[in-house]
Amino acid sequence: MPQLDTSTWFITITSMIMTLFILFQLKISNYSYPASPESIELKTQKHSTPWEMKWTKIYLPLLLPLR
Repeated sequence: MPQLDTSTWFITITSMIMTLFILFQLKISNYSYPASPESIELKTQKHSTPWEMKWTKIYLPLLLPLR
């Protein structure tokens, strides 16, 4: 049986890893990220819903003290 020639494995694996690294770097460099996340101000809008100001029986048992 002929023996497997493993002399080129190191070069093949090394070049594959370097190629994958370069491809991932090129992929990531295409994305644009904001300069600082703190600078973005999100304005929250208050939506009034009909059940916000009402006291319902659903919430009453949870807030009563235990007997």
